[in-house]
Amino acid sequence: MAQFFDAKARQPDALVFFRMGDFYELFFEDAQKAAAALGITLTARGQHAGQPIPMAGVPAHAMEAYLAKLVRAGFKVALCEQLEDPSEAKKRGSKSVVRRDVVRVVTPGTLTEDGLLDARGANRLAAISVRAGAAAVASVELSTGEVECMAVTLSGLASTLAALGPSEILVPDRLFSDEGVNAALKAAGGFVQPLPSALAEPSASETRLKRLYGVETLDGFGQLSGAEVSALGLIAAHLETTQAGKVPALSPPRRAGEADVMVIDPATRNSLEIERTQSGARDGSLLAAIDRTITAPGARLLASRLARPLLDPAAIDARLDAVAWFCEARPTRQKLRECLQRLPDMARGLSRLALGRGGPRDLGALRDGLTTADAVAGLFAKTNPLVELPAEIAEAVEALDLSKRPALADFRDLLTAGLGTDLPALARDGGFVADGVRPELDQARALRDDSRRVIAALEARLAEDSGVALKVRHNAVLGYFVECTAKAAEPLMQPPLNATFIHRQTLANQVRFTTVELAELDAKIAQAAERALAIEVDTFEAWRGAAIAVAADLQAAAEAAARLDVASGLAEWAEDVGATRPLVDRSTAFEAEAARHPVVEAAVRRAGEAFTPNDCRLDGAGVVSARLSIVTGPNMAGKSTFLRQNALLAVLAQAGCFVPARKLRIGVVDRLFSRVGAGDDLARGRSTFMLEMVETAAILTQATPRSLVILDEIGRGTATYDGLAIAWACVEQLHETNRCRALFATHYHELAVLEGRLAYVSNLSLKAKEWNGDLIFLHEAGPGPADRSYGVQVAKLAGVPPAVVARAKQVLERLEREAGAPAHLEDLPLFAAIAEPEARFGPSKVEEALEALDVDGMSPREAMDALYRLKGLLA
Repeated sequence: MAQFFDAKARQPDALVFFRMGDFYELFFEDAQKAAAALGITLTARGQHAGQPIPMAGVPAHAMEAYLAKLVRAGFKVALCEQLEDPSEAKKRGSKSVVRRDVVRVVTPGTLTEDGLLDARGANRLAAISVRAGAAAVASVELSTGEVECMAVTLSGLASTLAALGPSEILVPDRLFSDEGVNAALKAAGGFVQPLPSALAEPSASETRLKRLYGVETLDGFGQLSGAEVSALGLIAAHLETTQAGKVPALSPPRRAGEADVMVIDPATRNSLEIERTQSGARDGSLLAAIDRTITAPGARLLASRLARPLLDPAAIDARLDAVAWFCEARPTRQKLRECLQRLPDMARGLSRLALGRGGPRDLGALRDGLTTADAVAGLFAKTNPLVELPAEIAEAVEALDLSKRPALADFRDLLTAGLGTDLPALARDGGFVADGVRPELDQARALRDDSRRVIAALEARLAEDSGVALKVRHNAVLGYFVECTAKAAEPLMQPPLNATFIHRQTLANQVRFTTVELAELDAKIAQAAERALAIEVDTFEAWRGAAIAVAADLQAAAEAAARLDVASGLAEWAEDVGATRPLVDRSTAFEAEAARHPVVEAAVRRAGEAFTPNDCRLDGAGVVSARLSIVTGPNMAGKSTFLRQNALLAVLAQAGCFVPARKLRIGVVDRLFSRVGAGDDLARGRSTFMLEMVETAAILTQATPRSLVILDEIGRGTATYDGLAIAWACVEQLHETNRCRALFATHYHELAVLEGRLAYVSNLSLKAKEWNGDLIFLHEAGPGPADRSYGVQVAKLAGVPPAVVARAKQVLERLEREAGAPAHLEDLPLFAAIAEPEARFGPSKVEEALEALDVDGMSPREAMDALYRLKGLLA
């Protein structure tokens, strides 16, 4: 219990899994929490302060399943392991306690075990920092060693975290007072881990970062800002605490900025269902629809690309070149995909080995992975030498070619010669080193495995030399001994045989002896298994060290294989669905011909039906086509699908994928906004309409001329006139102020008059026809507004009782016959002619200056200077 109290004192906010033989036990409050969360029995053992000690336990062999459940429930778990064999402890005294210590703290962002991870999904640990008004986000995928950092604006925190999708976020405790940070954390999801703000101090962060990477300076990582160093330092501090001093195999930080990737806020990401559906499932998302990857690393890379589409047309074209090459080189693509089926997850295996959690199977994964990598490189060596490989494929092949990576080739050969065929999960299970690798191991194994034969041979020789009928037997007290009858024993006790046979024990009918040779053999046999295992563990550690020595090349090879998997998988998907290469440039055009929604089309095809493609033309400059299209049409005609499919085309194109369209030309979209569908946020007291207005406000204040906006039925959640007024004003704002490409779906047909009043507005409608009283949806988008909404007909299709439908028709006919125009909208002045709105009272210059102050990072002199500046602003 003293050991437990010591471990608990060092990890007060974690559940301590305390190893006791074949079980992990929990005590006191930890036991009560675990019993409730896991549904296991709560018992008691012994007393503390006069009270029974609550206790609960789980079997060591089934620990991972219980651990996964606790981590998913938001618990941290400290693993307190036995660090020595009980026999070693007994050498210090019969009552000595086995030495134990915390070897690891398990949190959602630091999982590395296959059983606790989604093989095809990333598991990122992120950290945020704000210094002097500048923010940064750093992330690490501990299971693969990938590290990233990004300088962002405070307003960009939410979209950056949403793109990363971290399982755990480290946050300096002082930032919880910032409402913007709290909103970003809530939108991102994931387990939020508060840390003392002192850990984010730049100088201490820099020291920890140097220690983590084993470098003297951070200059090799580029010009990291203070906020980036702080964020990376938080990750370094967390890894030092949770990994108990073990150093993971991490790649150098890969730096990015907001200007490098498309900004997609959490609401847009959720409504477009890019990586997950709104229910949280992968099936039904854009990612699931296009994923044809063979390997788990390939699946993770594809998800990362979809989450963060690029802004640089040259970088996008490099990805598209690779997909296009595989579309043309179909035989090579098929052979590559056959090879990739044999490729293990090398990156995750390497990470486990570096952290001391790996086993022989992870070494086997590296061996098999490198063998497959060499085979993949060989495929491309056989291609036509006159056909130049695209840069992305050529770079990947070079990273996989072991003839150009002698260190990797030597490591592969070492494992190929040294590893056996049937590999255990843990090194301590033994049996994984091939015969002939270590002569001393072969000897120990022979003695261990052939002890019966060796003893039988010795028995026969002793009987022959002595001329006495004897047997060699064994028990737990004496070990191996020679036994014969009392009469037969007499010669053994006389010279010269008594020099060989040493008397040990006399029983009623038998006499027992030993010999020097038998005693030595007894000791060797007893130690053989232990010695064999020790040699194998020593060999494993040598191979583990060799893996860490070539970690950078192994990570590069794993990433290269993932890139080939993604490119070939996208080519496979493109061939399956008839996708084409998009043209991405720096214009403000959006020209889609015969475009289709990739997810809806897949569902329609499974049902044996055809998807109706549609065109969409927008131009932010208003030269070739309209900047904003107002989309009308009946419910169920496909307006929302039409809006979403065009937004998804932008995501696919800029992620470097082919698109389901006959043709697509798109000017780079810097920000993608979507307000589609209804919902509420009851936890924060927001109604459906309030949430719609909050998201609309974010769009109207953040959209730029390079953005793409899709809005569906803005204003529907309030009174008709209020909703129409809001929708009208939003269209004018998007057209005149934001000047972005936009699709605006609505049932307010009055908005159709804006086509003639605003220079760059057009009308589109989704067509439907009435036939014998029934409504037939054509799902075709064409120019012009819809003549009506057909709401009553849709109600009939939905199964509303006939009597209600008939009554609705009567009421509708009377309303349409008697109602006059609700307002002469054509008399409204244009947006530009409206008088300036009433002055908005924002923060004063003094308040803005106060908000920008980094109080925690200021020296006394800087604080005094700031006070003088603030006083000067009051003048």
